Amino acid sequence: MEHIKPFVVVALLEDLPARNLQRGQVGTVVETLAPDVFEVEFSDNEGRAYATCPLRSSQLIVLHHELASAS
Repeated sequence: MEHIKPFVVVALLEDLPARNLQRGQVGTVVETLAPDVFEVEFSDNEGRAYATCPLRSSQLIVLHHELASAS
């Protein structure tokens, strides 16, 4: 499991119909609430948040925008 920390960009791995969120939607971790539970904010292209919810790491995949450096 990859370590998730604040300000990491993530995508949902499952639909959350009660929150009007679909698998693949991209959000930003804004806070660690408990071990393995994170507050994730979902925003539109203008930066306006349209959903914020607590999610487990098993519901998320971390997205990478750069190549990882070799050790």
